[in-house]
Amino acid sequence: MLDDLREQADNAVFLEDEPDFFDVERGGPEQTLFLGMTPVQRFIIAVMAMMMVCILSTFCLLVSERIALPFF
Repeated sequence: MLDDLREQADNAVFLEDEPDFFDVERGGPEQTLFLGMTPVQRFIIAVMAMMMVCILSTFCLLVSERIALPFF
């Protein structure tokens, strides 16, 4: 019984039918640019946008008197 399993594993016919996805010519890394920016530049823009949202929302809460600073 185990001999039959070993023979079936040695045949490996099922591996020959699959396309080989890993035979890709290795070229230089193709970098897709979004809006002409590198990933680091996009990250910096995202961090700056998050900081602006935080600052502006805090300012709006202060102006509308929803929160108050403890030293006033």
